[in-house]
Amino acid sequence: MFLYEGAPDWPDRGRFWKLIQKYGVTVFYTAPTAIRAFMRWGTEWPAAADLRTLRLLGTVGEPINPEAWMWYQEPIGHGRCPIVDTWWQTETGAIMITPLPGITETKPGSATVPFPGISAEVLNEKGDAVSAGYLAITRPWPAMLRTIYGDDERYRQQYWSQWKDAYFTGDGAKRDQNGYFWILGRVDDVLNVAGHRIGTMEVESALVDHPAVAEAAVVGKAHELKGQAIAAFVTVKEGRETTERLKDELKQHVVKKIGAIARPDDILFAADLPKTRSGKIMRRLLRDIAEGRALGDTTTLADPAVVARLKGEYEEKES
Repeated sequence: MFLYEGAPDWPDRGRFWKLIQKYGVTVFYTAPTAIRAFMRWGTEWPAAADLRTLRLLGTVGEPINPEAWMWYQEPIGHGRCPIVDTWWQTETGAIMITPLPGITETKPGSATVPFPGISAEVLNEKGDAVSAGYLAITRPWPAMLRTIYGDDERYRQQYWSQWKDAYFTGDGAKRDQNGYFWILGRVDDVLNVAGHRIGTMEVESALVDHPAVAEAAVVGKAHELKGQAIAAFVTVKEGRETTERLKDELKQHVVKKIGAIARPDDILFAADLPKTRSGKIMRRLLRDIAEGRALGDTTTLADPAVVARLKGEYEEKES
């Protein structure tokens, strides 16, 4: 096993690909956030390295949008490496939903089906199986958590109070006609816009579908009429200009992909987004910025300066 904890862009943006070539890495496992950063930097960096030793690609940490999935398959996997999009949690102790490489037919953006021996369902508030709702694990599994240290009651309330005899993951999901699971992200990331429930992942995926966009993070902010308004933080691909015209174009692109109700009220272009050291976007901090609140805990950030810059830019935009 080869572990690398340094930055992916030092001493240059070909760092990962040079390491894969140098050490003959066969399995590459990373987060969709990192993949979208690679997309922003361009294909010339992976093209400059010999990646023929790779046989398997994996993603983890958050749902991967179809555009990032397709990019991962081509410049990195050259169309010959299976992509294993894995859904699991620290609490589950193991991968729970994933394709089996070479066996499961994959779909860009879908974690596909439960791992053998795992029983998963999409349930509504009453516990009925539905096509879109909450992701639940309905039978015990070998690596399941048994409590929260020193707080048994919180364990029961957090994971077992939603339904009888089913584990509440806290994630939204949907299943298609083939029974494949599509993870929509945390249910606390669902926005209530004028009575309509909109998943942040849906809007982010629509934004990243635009050819100018490398990465996007969507949060809700209080609105006196709609309850919540949509605020989007967008990073564009290198070489693209950030103009008011592009903002309008992106808003219309979301309308075209989802509908008028999902049109972002605000779009802020950002050179980078606040991420943890494992590559997850800290949407909690983006919500603080959009709401004009004091920033919360930033100790897990890879680069705390990113938040300060974003806060300054957003306040300047609002003034």
